[in-house]
Amino acid sequence: MEGAATPTVITSTSSSAENFYTSTLAYDRHFFRTASGLLVFAEIVFGLLVWTLIAGTDYFRVSAFGWVMFVAILYWVLTVIFLIIYLTMAYNRIPQVPWTVVGLFFNSSATFFNSSATVMYVVAAAVDAASISHAVKGRHNYNCWVASTFFAFLVTLCYAGSTFLSFKSWRSRDEEQ
Repeated sequence: MEGAATPTVITSTSSSAENFYTSTLAYDRHFFRTASGLLVFAEIVFGLLVWTLIAGTDYFRVSAFGWVMFVAILYWVLTVIFLIIYLTMAYNRIPQVPWTVVGLFFNSSATFFNSSATVMYVVAAAVDAASISHAVKGRHNYNCWVASTFFAFLVTLCYAGSTFLSFKSWRSRDEEQ
């Protein structure tokens, strides 16, 4: 029996190495198909338009636009952070965090966040509209400020819709328990 020897192969794996290489980033593919997802997307787009239209002008000459910029950028950044949390389903990926407590806080804070954004954007949109008179009609600043006012009212409606959906979701969970 020539050449009948069979080689023996020994393999070993480390469980920590396996976990490292097999982990994947999960994301919610269907989030943008929901009403909440569409509203969050609209809030990000319209909010971005509000502050970029103002930032491209001499807004610093009218102090009221500082308030509009503050509200628009603050809620835009917070909405982007919430979007990332929703899309990546980060609340499901970290077992060390007490998610029942976080869930309780998040559900109540989502309603608070959306309602505070609605109120702050109503004020910012009104300030934006009232401050337009400081520009000469037909000029660059005027056109941008009018457009930003329009989008500020649109994003206000989006945050109001999100507030309604958050409240409705919170109410249905409360009734189930």
